Amino acid sequence: MSYIWILFFSILIVLVFASFFIVKQQTIAVVERFGKFTRDYGAGINMKIPFIDRVAGRVSLRIQQLDVIVETKTKDDVFVHLKISVQFQIQREHVYNAFYKLQNPHEQITAFIFDVVRAEVPKMILDDVFVKKEEIALAIQRELKEAMLNYGYDIVKALVTDIDPDQKVKIAMNRINAAEREKVAAQHEGDAQRILIIERAKAEAESKRLQGLGIADQRREIARGLEDSVDVLNNVGINSQEASALIVVTQHYDTLQSVGEATNSNLILLPNSPQAGSDMLNNMIASFAASNQIGEQMKKDNAAKGIVNKKTTREGPKEPPKTDFDY
Repeated sequence: MSYIWILFFSILIVLVFASFFIVKQQTIAVVERFGKFTRDYGAGINMKIPFIDRVAGRVSLRIQQLDVIVETKTKDDVFVHLKISVQFQIQREHVYNAFYKLQNPHEQITAFIFDVVRAEVPKMILDDVFVKKEEIALAIQRELKEAMLNYGYDIVKALVTDIDPDQKVKIAMNRINAAEREKVAAQHEGDAQRILIIERAKAEAESKRLQGLGIADQRREIARGLEDSVDVLNNVGINSQEASALIVVTQHYDTLQSVGEATNSNLILLPNSPQAGSDMLNNMIASFAASNQIGEQMKKDNAAKGIVNKKTTREGPKEPPKTDFDY
């Protein structure tokens, strides 16, 4: 009798465990009765008729992602691999269609992706594929959404995550990019060099202008100094010709002294002797006397011809400076 009760309680426990089942969050359990769909159950603990009803399968309501790599050819005959990522989700109210109408949904989605990509990419050149990848993704999403909606699948997002052309094409593209960058760098370098040359020329022109002003001021001051020296010598009884000769001789010896004092100067050979200064002075005085005689003769000739010097008429004739020949 006790064995019967033990058997009874054992069968009862089995029936209880067979009647209840648990469904996880964001999951739907599809229950069939004798092979026919009965209903679907949501998350939590649920009850079914033991040995009559069975859980045929479970469907996830989470967003899933499918990655597909498609090889196709562009308009400019370049073979390229595109990695397409499709995010999809089963709609709660269409669980029946998603479970029973499609044998393998991933293969179905992959087929649609291949069809759309190989219809869109051959219309573009390789550069446009990189630029218009968003358009390709939108075309995939639009076509998939329309096709998979009848099966209970909602296409959340389609992404073109990678574009990989042939290795030789990538090398060529990198070379083109490098050449363009070198071209731009050369242009910038040329512009910088041109600006540098212009600024250097401007600086050199300004330097020459300032040097010219300095030389002009220097010569002006030298002339004033010579004029003052001649006046001082005239005051002590030395006439202008002798004073000029004396100044020239003094500058001659100052030049020789400066050349000798320079440590890095080159060797300069000049004719020089004890009587060189006296000869130079006599030659200068003689040349000044000759120039005065020529000037007086020209004045007499002009007077005979009736040509009057404007300066002489305005200020009156001046006595010509005396020379050594006048004493």
